Amino acid sequence: MIKFVNAKINLGLNIVGKCKNTGLHNLETVFLPVGIESGMPQQPEAFDDILEITLDKSDVSGCKFQFMGRRINCPPELNLVVRAASTFLKKYVERYGGQEEIGMFHISLDKHLPDGAGLGGGSADASFVLMCLNEITGKKFTRNELCDMAFSLGADCPFFIYNTPCFAENFGEELTPMEIDLEGKWLLIVKPDVYVSTKEAFSGVAPREPLFDLRFLPDLPLSKWKDYVVNDFEASIFPKFPELAELKENMYSSGAVYSSMSGSGSSIYGIYDSGDKAKMARDLFSTTYSGVWLFEL
Repeated sequence: MIKFVNAKINLGLNIVGKCKNTGLHNLETVFLPVGIESGMPQQPEAFDDILEITLDKSDVSGCKFQFMGRRINCPPELNLVVRAASTFLKKYVERYGGQEEIGMFHISLDKHLPDGAGLGGGSADASFVLMCLNEITGKKFTRNELCDMAFSLGADCPFFIYNTPCFAENFGEELTPMEIDLEGKWLLIVKPDVYVSTKEAFSGVAPREPLFDLRFLPDLPLSKWKDYVVNDFEASIFPKFPELAELKENMYSSGAVYSSMSGSGSSIYGIYDSGDKAKMARDLFSTTYSGVWLFEL
């Protein structure tokens, strides 16, 4: 089985509270999957990871992993793909019996999505592993059960089980699918050579009343997003990394109708209402940045 693993962007991100028991922040955001059809004729620019999983019933020794493409300096026990496979196998064995029931999984990941970008690449890899293993073993677990497994790996992992536009709340795992009409618009993503750790990002934010209730985003014209839709991480991250603030302003100068940092960074995206403007902006940013991707939404 081969799956093309897409990323996501955040359309707004509000930090609305903090859990006293866990210290985790409560948030509200809208997740939008991006790159689902990348590499296809309508989206020729590749922007995905390639996951391949095969099953060998003659071997019951567990999982074998192979990682290719862009390398990540991460020990196996912390790798989300390894953890996702281990989590699934543990749940499967607990419910259905021994490893001999399913055999050996060979899992190969060809990594291309950037990390430290706020695009959820690692989370997507983990969730796609869960979904693939579930499909290979006969869809033994429900979507809600897969989401529970995914949440144990990361707060934004459950979104990729849905992989459709969703309003997310609590820690990001409570999801409500929603319609976002961006047909005919163009999305430009730029990933500068800046790394913002999740811990650093959350350390600088404080809960506050949202400027705009993101549940009503589908009713707000795109032309108004700049005035109402914010990413709360920008207020603390941009002063530390002024290049990101400058990049966002340059997105607007190049014709973007709306621009924002995705998640906790460090990628900046712009939404354009004209393909010609978007392509000119892509060519402009490509002279400075190596990580530049353009999609028609």
